[in-house]
Amino acid sequence: MANSADVLNHLLGHPPSSSHPIAYNYLVPNIKGLQNVLKTADQVKPPIKGSDHSQPADDPKSPLTPPPSPKQQNEAEPAPITSTQDPIEMPSDTPGVNDPIRPNQPAAASTNQMEISLFTAATEAFSKANTNCSIAESLERCKEIVALAKSRSVRVRGYVSVALGCPYEGPDVAPSRVAQITTSLLEMGVDEVSVADTTGMGTAPRTRDLLKALSATGIANQDLALHLHDTYGQALVNVVVGLEHGIRTFDSSVGGLGGCPYSKGATGNVATEDLVYCLHSLGATTGINVEKMAEIGGWISGELGRPNDSRTGKAVLARLRG
Repeated sequence: MANSADVLNHLLGHPPSSSHPIAYNYLVPNIKGLQNVLKTADQVKPPIKGSDHSQPADDPKSPLTPPPSPKQQNEAEPAPITSTQDPIEMPSDTPGVNDPIRPNQPAAASTNQMEISLFTAATEAFSKANTNCSIAESLERCKEIVALAKSRSVRVRGYVSVALGCPYEGPDVAPSRVAQITTSLLEMGVDEVSVADTTGMGTAPRTRDLLKALSATGIANQDLALHLHDTYGQALVNVVVGLEHGIRTFDSSVGGLGGCPYSKGATGNVATEDLVYCLHSLGATTGINVEKMAEIGGWISGELGRPNDSRTGKAVLARLRG
């Protein structure tokens, strides 16, 4: 199996053709991990073709995250399901920043983008298990990673794990703690924070309470994403809660791939096929073809020799096969 540097080198040097931008996201556990990614990116010379879609990061027409939903007048009148100019449009890609392949270079042809992700956690026990340090120590590590990434015009995505339940400390994670950690990440320069239900313990009432706590802290919806594992079959329920609150970015995995080695029994993220079908049923526009996505889910599940965990994907494939 190729090591991560070989994979990175190949992807950056030979990006697959696509009619839409591709964001290559690399998880960096520490500053050395980011240095290695940047070193590899500096060594490749990918063929970059002209494009009319590239815009500099400071162009107001090129937001890093969807524009905010209309402000709520009161708690009884939640924001409608809206995003950008179209009231039923959902974000489906992220604009590039400078050169999308080689950070810190002028904007060029391709709109593919390289970005990084970093993790912290909402409980001390999970932080120790997952990153071998305290929450405070993990935030200090994040600061130097963000500083280097920003100096190279690399977009940074932060994650707050176990925000709705911890395998070691239980389901009652304080929303105020999640809000405090999220605020710390945004203040240090993280572009977007994905609040993660790593265990899948989240319920509709607790998801709503968490989102209210984040809003009360002054965190804008456009700076947030929801990352919902489907362990207890509640992921789509919590997606709808997020939509009603004004969240417009949701993590998902094709075929429901994923899990967590530090959360026994945790399944993968909500399946992309299921999420897209749900959004379309609510009248949202995603730009995603469910049938094509189902085919990808069936293919990758077969390649990995694992069951396809998308109910929508399996139903669509059965229909397509007659």
